Amino acid sequence: MASAGDKPVMLVGIDDSEHSLYALDWTIDHFFAPFSHCPPFKLVVLHAKPSPSTMAGFSGPASAAVITIIDADLKISAARIGDKAKEICSRRSVEDAMVEFVEGDARQVLCDSVEKHHASVLVVGSHGYGTIKRAVLGSVSDYCAHHAQCSVMIVKKPKNMH
Repeated sequence: MASAGDKPVMLVGIDDSEHSLYALDWTIDHFFAPFSHCPPFKLVVLHAKPSPSTMAGFSGPASAAVITIIDADLKISAARIGDKAKEICSRRSVEDAMVEFVEGDARQVLCDSVEKHHASVLVVGSHGYGTIKRAVLGSVSDYCAHHAQCSVMIVKKPKNMH
C-alpha cells in the first residue's frame, strides 16, 4: 500500500464506454468532490490501449500496413479517451489526477497497474452484460475482482427510467 505520509491510490480503469466514464464521475462524486481541499486518495486514471496486432486479427504481407493504420487509430482513440477523463477531472476540480495509457489486455493491464501504483482500490465500470455475453467476451470487472491485489469496486450505471 502507500508509504507513510502518502495518500493511498485509487485507480480507475476507463475505456470509451459510457459505463467507464460514469464510473469515473461516480468515483469523483463520492471520494473527491466532497473532500475538494484534501481528498483521501491520489487519483490515477488508466486506459488500457489494445495492441494493434490483436485488433488486426490476421497476418500476411499486408498486415504490417494494416497494423500501422490500426495503431494510428488506437492512438487517436486513446488520446480522445484521455482528454475526456482530464475534462471530467478538471470540471470537478480534481487537478492532480494522473492519466495513463498502457498497451495490452485491459484485465492484465489493470491488475499490473494496481501493483505498480500500490493501489488500495481499483474502480471499474460494469457494462451490464448478461451471462452469455459475459462468458463469450469475458468480463474485465470479474477478472479484476478475482485477480487484483487490492479491493475492487464495480460501479454500475443505473438503468434509465422512462
